[in-house]
Amino acid sequence: MSKTIQAVRGMNDCLPEQSGLWQWIEAKLRAAANSYGYQELRTPIVESTDLFKRSIGEVTDIVEKEMYTFEDRNGDSLTLRPEGTACCVRAGNQHGLLYNQQQKIWYMGPMFRHERPQKGRYRQFHQFGIETYGFPSADADAEVIAVAAWLWREFGIADDVRLEINSLGSNEAREQYKNALVEYLSGHKDKLDEDSLRRLDSNPLRILDSKNADIQALLQSAPSLTEYLDEDSQQHFAEVQARLDAYGIAYTVNPTLVRGLDYYNRTVFEWVTDSLGAQGTVCAGGRYDGLVEQLGGKASPAVGFALGMERLALILAERVAQETINPPTDIYLASMGESAELFNISLAETLRNAFPEARVQTHMGGGNFKKQMKRADKVNARYAIIVGEQELNEQKVLVKSLQDGQQEEVAQAELQAYLKLKLA
Repeated sequence: MSKTIQAVRGMNDCLPEQSGLWQWIEAKLRAAANSYGYQELRTPIVESTDLFKRSIGEVTDIVEKEMYTFEDRNGDSLTLRPEGTACCVRAGNQHGLLYNQQQKIWYMGPMFRHERPQKGRYRQFHQFGIETYGFPSADADAEVIAVAAWLWREFGIADDVRLEINSLGSNEAREQYKNALVEYLSGHKDKLDEDSLRRLDSNPLRILDSKNADIQALLQSAPSLTEYLDEDSQQHFAEVQARLDAYGIAYTVNPTLVRGLDYYNRTVFEWVTDSLGAQGTVCAGGRYDGLVEQLGGKASPAVGFALGMERLALILAERVAQETINPPTDIYLASMGESAELFNISLAETLRNAFPEARVQTHMGGGNFKKQMKRADKVNARYAIIVGEQELNEQKVLVKSLQDGQQEEVAQAELQAYLKLKLA
């Protein structure tokens, strides 16, 4: 007997009992984007490898270790997208959406990174993101953050997440700070762990984000990024905070907060939670004013975020009622005899047209009345419509409430009016 084929490690199936939660989450995400005036952009899951090398940075963990990269039959290097922002910028440049224009877009879909799978972090994962282009002012930064805050309220988890913000300043100011940080840390190499030593040469700002307590203690005496902020960035950051106050969004300024991608400047932020055990980031983003030009387009300011949908699903899984994410079947049609079965097929289509929001199932697979009612109970049906030879002859149906067991005879001609009252 051949070995059963399994899913690739870290790439998970979404089973029928789980898909209701995902559909509910996706509907909320779409509603948030629409409410704030964002339009959807769909990009391919495979892009040119150079897109991510030029945007994310060749010395980042993502590019060095985590990308799924391969050569196609033409010898071109392609990569399964590890994040969505670079894809949106590529599409915007290619289709002329960005130069001298203002765009508010959103995306949703699978991303891919080859890393060690763990709770809420998988090799195929899903992100929802929003991006704004052409808005240089702080109101765009604040609105992007406000969209996430709106989502937490809609999902009922506003008390379970908290916002941390920081400013990386201009690219020039960040470079000056990076040099100062490297100089400081180079004098303490004996205290750096292996990961920080590697980052010292490749991406020193990421050391600020180290989870090693000894490294964090060492950083207490390091130069502060805020000391190197240019005047314009300080003003921009103050305006962001004023607008968050106007939205009523609580936040903490975290001077060690940096993002792992090279393209960020000025505002960066993370929404973090303790609901997944160790502190985890559910949503993160910031401003990346230089990325459009970096990828070949005309310069355009940009700001956005990406939200990890697996982590969100883990937080919500125990909190959302099953009736909310897996609503019951409204009508289950049972039949006694072939003529009744054929009649019910036609009747089910009529009811679907009359009640497009209703969930209507016909019994399949045969079986006696008891078996059909057992199946109706299993799909949590509200009403069973029962048709046999006698009902056909009398042009009636039996409607049984599976919640209280009450049963009524209803003329076929009056069935839609009857169900309209019952399903209201």
